[in-house]
Amino acid sequence: MKSTEEKKRGEFRSRMGFIIACVGSAVGMGNIWMFPYRVGKFGGFAFLIPYFIFIILLGFSGVIGEMAFGRSVKSGPMGAFGAAMKMRFGKKSEKWGKIIGLIPVLGSLAMAIGYSVVVGWLIKYFWAALSGVLINVEDMGAYFGETAISFGSVPWHMLALGVTFAVMVLGISNGIEKMNKIMMPLFFVFFIILLIRVATLAGAAEGYKYLFVPRWEQLGNIQTWVYALGQAFFSLSVAGSGTIVYGSYLKKDVDVVSCAKNVALFDTIAALISGMVVIPAVFAFGLDVGSGPPLMFITLPAVFQNMPVGSVFAVLFFIAAIFAAITSLVNLFETPIEAVESVFGISRVKAVAAVAVVAVAVGLFIENGDVVGAWMDAVSIYAVPLGAVLAAIMFFWICPKGYARKQIELGREKPLGKWLEPVTKYVFCVITIVVYVLGILFGGIG
Repeated sequence: MKSTEEKKRGEFRSRMGFIIACVGSAVGMGNIWMFPYRVGKFGGFAFLIPYFIFIILLGFSGVIGEMAFGRSVKSGPMGAFGAAMKMRFGKKSEKWGKIIGLIPVLGSLAMAIGYSVVVGWLIKYFWAALSGVLINVEDMGAYFGETAISFGSVPWHMLALGVTFAVMVLGISNGIEKMNKIMMPLFFVFFIILLIRVATLAGAAEGYKYLFVPRWEQLGNIQTWVYALGQAFFSLSVAGSGTIVYGSYLKKDVDVVSCAKNVALFDTIAALISGMVVIPAVFAFGLDVGSGPPLMFITLPAVFQNMPVGSVFAVLFFIAAIFAAITSLVNLFETPIEAVESVFGISRVKAVAAVAVVAVAVGLFIENGDVVGAWMDAVSIYAVPLGAVLAAIMFFWICPKGYARKQIELGREKPLGKWLEPVTKYVFCVITIVVYVLGILFGGIG
């Protein structure tokens, strides 16, 4: 019989709802503006070889581990880390586990605050495309420059936060699950429409060559492997935060290994489709394929300006990008909201309100493009991979022997092979440390 606390805790209604929500957390702007650029820069199809290797390795270690960890204790990072310490060292050590769990919680909050600024930019561009303003902008660089200044997008930024928190107030099944079931399928539909249109553009073939013709010599370039690892790691949302929280809302009869496989598959499909839209379109009009905000907010709008019926495709592109961004933003904010609910024992509405106040109070002062860029870089280099390191150590090393296997196999018909412990305890834990170190050395690899 479930405890009163567990009864009150939200749950995903279905396995598919959980998978779609996790896909939503994984599919974000990195799939759209970073993945295509890196594939082209680091060897085309050759880049995909290390990328696929790391996706499979991380999916079958870190992703299943974080899902199972959260589900096993029905808690986010603070409760999960506290439970791990208690199981290993006794009741007195539980508080230290919760304190350590604050690191991924605060990292997720900081990332969400920065991410919400960029979502505000997306909403502004969507409205500009819908109203016909964007298609008539003469200097796209100047237009973006006017947007990405201090207090330059306040209403759009607040709208992004308003939509996000409105969904989250509704809870897990009625808010997060339903929202993802609508937004994620539409994301794929809109991008497939864009893919078909881009394929008809003269010059698109050069973009496909840039993306997929293998330049095998790049496999000898250490940066190819470093950035493939970073892309896979951050794309799968391995951070010791959001995936643990979503796992805590998962029913015990669901196979997390199957869920992780589907998340990795659909996240990769989303990245490939994005690449097949963005890069060929940019090549078709002879524009710069550089990554980051300039690609999304300067280069692609210029592509739509030059494309027949470009205003329609601009609307489709930016609403699809908003859907990808909002589903990721919800996941990022869910970690601190769950922590506030659990620590202070308050209602979800009050927890959402408390986090919203912090998000507004801090976010308003980092709207400048340079500031929010530095903010996001610092969080992704120092906080996010550290959260993953700590979660891996807690679940695979601090929890009692056999605990991780038991929780991962819960809901499966067949037990996993002997590969599980070596891959999770040694390979994955080492990878998280390597990502942390490489991020510092390279100034960010995500």
